[in-house]
Amino acid sequence: MTSDQTTYLVFGIVLVLALVFDLGLLSKKNKKISIRQALYQTFFWVGLALAFFVFMWVESGQTLALQYLSGYLMEWSLSIDNIFVFIIIFSAFSVKEKYYGRVLLAGILMAIIFRVLFITVGVALVHQFEWVLYIFGAFLIYTGYKMFTAGENQEFNPHGSKIYRFLKKFLPLVPHDGEGRYMIRENNKPAYTTLFVVVIMLAAIDLVFAMDSIPAVMGISRDKMVIYTSNIFAVLGLRSLFFLLRGAVSRFDYLQQGIAIVLVFIGLKMLCEYWINDWMNKNIQVFISLGVIMVCVAGSIFYSIFIKKKGVPPDVVDKSV
Repeated sequence: MTSDQTTYLVFGIVLVLALVFDLGLLSKKNKKISIRQALYQTFFWVGLALAFFVFMWVESGQTLALQYLSGYLMEWSLSIDNIFVFIIIFSAFSVKEKYYGRVLLAGILMAIIFRVLFITVGVALVHQFEWVLYIFGAFLIYTGYKMFTAGENQEFNPHGSKIYRFLKKFLPLVPHDGEGRYMIRENNKPAYTTLFVVVIMLAAIDLVFAMDSIPAVMGISRDKMVIYTSNIFAVLGLRSLFFLLRGAVSRFDYLQQGIAIVLVFIGLKMLCEYWINDWMNKNIQVFISLGVIMVCVAGSIFYSIFIKKKGVPPDVVDKSV
């Protein structure tokens, strides 16, 4: 068995056991999750991701391990943006708090399936047509610029989204949660509840975010194992991170700008990689990427804590959940 096969096998086993542990011991069906429980679950998933980093270091070497850590931190920071949109979706469809955990889990598991497909297609494209990386790099620079300069009024409207309009056009929807069910029968015909709509929207929105994050990880590493594992570990921690940060995420006013700088940096790195490789080895590139990600994300979070944007009322989101 090769080193890659061993790593994939360990990753699969750890993933299954972790999901069983998280669902069986850390979560209860239709129960509200407290901040303390969310903190334990966040420690669990982050600790698991860091333990896998150590395993990769031993099994595959320093370079791949640091690429994985950089990719994981990149995805983890982008997850906070996901959470803000998730909060808006839950509020728009009046989801009861006791259903949050189950709906998030279903949406995240669907998101993982979509991400695996998206990554597979992306890796195949890059393998066949390496020039696609330049398109990814330009796209990241454009996305980073748009994110950095985005106005305060650009708020996502779930009811006006293309996803919701598509579901409403082709499926019979009912304006309630069906007492926790995704599908009910009305007049002997199947109808889909708001919980079903929310699950689909969570998965679809995550896929939209993946269009930024997956090319960004490809800018850090071309290794399929690094791309798959960093993405999946970050997405699996989304549920606990949602419960931990849903009351505080609105305070991270400048995180978006920090992430935007990282996206522009990685985009420029992808566009200039041919020349960078001539005078800088891969190890140094990985260390620089990791340093930029940590400084920009941590710096924007700390800056948000001490500097409040003008005209932004405190705790806007808290009132909507």
